[in-house]
Amino acid sequence: MPTKVTARYVLGHHNGHHVLLEDACVVYEGSTIEYVGYDYTGPVDEERRLGDALLMPGLIDLDALTDIDHLILDSWAGPEQAKGHQWSEDYFRNRRADVFTAEERQQIREYALIQLILHGITTYMPIASEVHSEWAEPFDELVGMADTSRRLGLRGFLGPAYRSGVNVVLGSGERSVMFDVERGREGFADALRFIDHATKLNDPLVNAVLLPCRIETLDVGLLKETAAASAERGVLVRLHSLQGLVERELILDWHGVTPLELLDQVGLLGERLLIPHATYTDRNSAVHGEDRGDLARLADSGASIIHCPLTSMRYGSTLDSFNAYKKAGINISLGTDSFPPDLIRGIDAGVQLAKILAGTNDAGDVAGYFDAATLGGARALRRPDLGRLEPGAQADLVAFSLGDIRDGVHDDPLRTLVLNGTARQAVLSVVAGRTIMADGVIEGVDLDYWRLKGQELFGRMRQAYSVRDARNRPANELFPPVYARLER
Repeated sequence: MPTKVTARYVLGHHNGHHVLLEDACVVYEGSTIEYVGYDYTGPVDEERRLGDALLMPGLIDLDALTDIDHLILDSWAGPEQAKGHQWSEDYFRNRRADVFTAEERQQIREYALIQLILHGITTYMPIASEVHSEWAEPFDELVGMADTSRRLGLRGFLGPAYRSGVNVVLGSGERSVMFDVERGREGFADALRFIDHATKLNDPLVNAVLLPCRIETLDVGLLKETAAASAERGVLVRLHSLQGLVERELILDWHGVTPLELLDQVGLLGERLLIPHATYTDRNSAVHGEDRGDLARLADSGASIIHCPLTSMRYGSTLDSFNAYKKAGINISLGTDSFPPDLIRGIDAGVQLAKILAGTNDAGDVAGYFDAATLGGARALRRPDLGRLEPGAQADLVAFSLGDIRDGVHDDPLRTLVLNGTARQAVLSVVAGRTIMADGVIEGVDLDYWRLKGQELFGRMRQAYSVRDARNRPANELFPPVYARLER
């Protein structure tokens, strides 16, 4: 028997576009939506009335933090201070080690996945920092995370991250990348092995993808092998690139081409490629400051970008024009990339930054950003059954409460949510027809336990920076507080 969910506002889908319905419902049975609209009179097994809430497609986060957040530590430092947050050359050569045990790594993954659920994410592609790992992500770690993800009920696009090099601070004080090519090959083998593992699981909530780390941390051979495996196995590739000047300078120095040109040369630039950030194209003021063809090249390739507005802003950069990328025909999806995994705050940051950069208020494309968080993510994943509430689509939906006086007045509920709210207002999350969160409760999950566990693991991670720092400075010197702290 079907389940019916009613809300004051429903973001449905009609003729290829999202549309807003008021005092409407969504009806689903099993994993599939059967009806979206008004006055459903058929029999139902369960009915959930959400009242003053916005019911919409589940949010798709394609750069989703599955780690203990480090942005709270490292997004404040100037260039010299930031060098202490990287691996030193000595640490790379002589002292590489895991900060956490395998069991603790699984705890970190579970903590992060719980956070995704609480913030209305229903589909995710993970990202975790390798800075506190001995190298990258082993096969067993992703097998364990896939098991946790299945138990919690999220829809994941997963694979172990791999790399053949790591960003370091050399003895000279310069930033560069040092390579261990054999470790890159081992990581790639683990990634292929995970694809086979996911195939055997045959669970629609576990989808294998290739997740190499950053373009400057992969040698050309590994980039080409990744492209070949993607084509042969028909799997997506997400590769962080076009995201910084250091990356661009290194690629130009080593290969004589830009990062975008290198993606094309190695065979990765195509419809199976997802590029987080993509902020440093030729139109960026720090590059050329004018469009010399990069956006058309991206659009023609069919690649998708993963825009992470909140995290980019916190590190002092942004997409120079959301509307220019959109107008060029580039598919834009969204990611959070750090804590909080709050795409509502991310949309707000992106919309307001777009106004500032364009110098006009109508550059704040709220609909475009909500499309990116739903339809853009679905297109990047090549999953037209995701990102929309319409009959035949997957029953992935989330609701945000708008009934608190602090939410302010209602005109358009999407603008109210973006301007006055956060994703913490999520009150319902359904994935493939299974309710995975209701009223802030995740069945079988002790949130008080995980709050304390998360803080404990964060403390371990923070202290470990001192070991990697070339000068072995204590954590309190690497991460000074906002104000001096008085001792008792």
